[in-house]
Amino acid sequence: MPFNGEKQCVGEDQPSDSDSSRFSESMASLSDYECSRQSFTSDSSSKSSSPASTSPPRVVTFDEVMATARNLSNLTLAHEIAVNENFQLKQEALPENSLAGRVKHIVHQAFWDVLDSELNADPPEFEHAIKLFEEIREILLSFLTPGGNRLRNQICEVLDTDLIRQQAEHSAVDIQGLANYVISTMGKLCAPVRDNDIRELKATGNIVEVLRQIFHVLDLMQMDMANFTIMSLRPHLQRQLVEYERTKFQEILEETPRKAEVAGAS
Repeated sequence: MPFNGEKQCVGEDQPSDSDSSRFSESMASLSDYECSRQSFTSDSSSKSSSPASTSPPRVVTFDEVMATARNLSNLTLAHEIAVNENFQLKQEALPENSLAGRVKHIVHQAFWDVLDSELNADPPEFEHAIKLFEEIREILLSFLTPGGNRLRNQICEVLDTDLIRQQAEHSAVDIQGLANYVISTMGKLCAPVRDNDIRELKATGNIVEVLRQIFHVLDLMQMDMANFTIMSLRPHLQRQLVEYERTKFQEILEETPRKAEVAGAS
């Protein structure tokens, strides 16, 4: 989605980069110790004329370390979802006075300013707006259940970008009408908590601001859908938690020592 993505984070703390760093340092220290021990043993038991081993050392790679860290993170996440009834995903807004926050605001504002200038040009330029409606269509379709064929077909017909481009070529495209249809469809698909956001969208007059706020509300709806999925899966995860944690933890134990031994034995 253009310039509207918010960084998603979870409601509880997850394993941090520093944890992964300490894990990597631990693996490196183990490898150094094993290599030093082998070198000492070799020097003590072999003659001085014995040829040195030409086998290159095999170290634990960054990807392998990160794979183990992801396993730990997934295990922690599954446990938190199962035992914490209040666990949910949420959006993390960047502080407005931070450098990242200022850069984000400037880039986003430039994006929508360009769209505004294109729609108000003589003649108007619609390609930018058409691409936005194409992305909106895909997001709306992602909300539908497998049985929602009627609404799916309707969305595809109304937001048919090939047809919209043909209309634009003949100056017959109704951007406001398309936006109104999108807002109406969002009202059918959103959770009740978003009803007020939908009313505010309907009351917004400027088409560029309407499109901007449509993407904002769609972001919120996607977050609502993710949290609803978590809530729906929690009872199943609670029933399977013990077996899942046992299996996952065994996988981590089997995987991590093997990599460390390979690194030390090379």
